[in-house]
Amino acid sequence: MHIVTVLYGHPTDPAAFDEYYEKTHAPLAAPIPGVRSFTYRHCASLDGNPPPYYLIAELSFDSMESLQDGMGSAEGQAAAADVPNFASGGATMFVAHD
Repeated sequence: MHIVTVLYGHPTDPAAFDEYYEKTHAPLAAPIPGVRSFTYRHCASLDGNPPPYYLIAELSFDSMESLQDGMGSAEGQAAAADVPNFASGGATMFVAHD
């Protein structure tokens, strides 16, 4: 299993970020070929301080090959190209695997 994790920094307008993410970006990311699961969650801290990230998204793939094929597809490229449209707090992406 290979999981793409996207860490979104705190946006300048959280309500606009949430609306855009749910109505525009998530529908672009969900149909990426090879995606086994797609989840996203808002962050909170245990000590009451602001968490380092606003939202975390995870897309899982069966293999590195399926990840590369999916992210290289038209759907994957469209989702990646959309990030600057709403992620005013920046975004960091990495891959974890077992």
